[in-house]
Amino acid sequence: MELIGNLLLQGFQMALVLALAPGLTGLVRKVKARLTRRQGAPVIQPYLDLWRLMKKEVVLAENASWLFRAAPYAIFAATWVAAALVPTFAIGLQFSWTADLVAIVALLGSARFFLALAGMDVGTSFGGIGASREMMIGAVAEPAMLLMVFTVSLVAGSTQLSRVAAFMASGEVGIRVSLGMALVAMVIVALAENARIPVDNPTTHLELTMVHEAMVLEYSGRHLAMIELASALKLLLYMALIGAVFLPFGIAAPGSGVGALAVSLVLFVVKLAGGAVLLAVFETSIAKMRVFRVPELLGAALMLGLLGTLLLFVSRSL
Repeated sequence: MELIGNLLLQGFQMALVLALAPGLTGLVRKVKARLTRRQGAPVIQPYLDLWRLMKKEVVLAENASWLFRAAPYAIFAATWVAAALVPTFAIGLQFSWTADLVAIVALLGSARFFLALAGMDVGTSFGGIGASREMMIGAVAEPAMLLMVFTVSLVAGSTQLSRVAAFMASGEVGIRVSLGMALVAMVIVALAENARIPVDNPTTHLELTMVHEAMVLEYSGRHLAMIELASALKLLLYMALIGAVFLPFGIAAPGSGVGALAVSLVLFVVKLAGGAVLLAVFETSIAKMRVFRVPELLGAALMLGLLGTLLLFVSRSL
């Protein structure tokens, strides 16, 4: 019975991230609209858009290969698995032993790889531009992310997320400069990976400034729905990852009762809502930078991650 309960709890987390991801995107859009004195679409609009896309017919280019058809499902699967592995409201779930920070980075890298290949498959100029820019961003964002992982793992003594979250919530960490640097680097990488301002504008219609949107211009119907859902899952993944590593308060311990799980679930939703509001405020207060200045921003994240790692080698107390 315990095994069945653990499997049900793990399945609930997988369904939870899938259910909350479009709502998180809708909340960010709603807050941004209100901050700019607009009414904005309702929070549930992403759910309606996904339902509408799922019912539409798929239109494919004549020279689209099997890769173009299979890429949306591969992107969605890799992103969903990565998002489901991040501890949301509880640690020590059935498959928590697979929730390794390096594995999550690898899953996100594979999703980027398939997205870039799909963007170049049809042979359009915008798809090629978007793919090249995505690879340029990924070439700096992934090392910065890995250095952040090294910093956190040196502090917690493990790259396994449940152990990291438990250690961070134990109160033994204290105030560390290295973790502050890792947090700033993580935020910068999250903005770049999710194609948010100042790296990219998710609502732009100017093809020459697109990164993510340029690669999916040729998609329609259920294929586009899979990619949009994967994009929403990635945003939730990074917010959940920041919450699990740097703000692990309220997360339920292994073997907790129903009451503790319910409280931690509410706190997780509150964290997501707070992150959505902060993201909306940040995006409305800053302009998009030029594409060729993005490596400078990601280079700052790379250096912060490197400095955080070096500080821990110099002194474990930092």
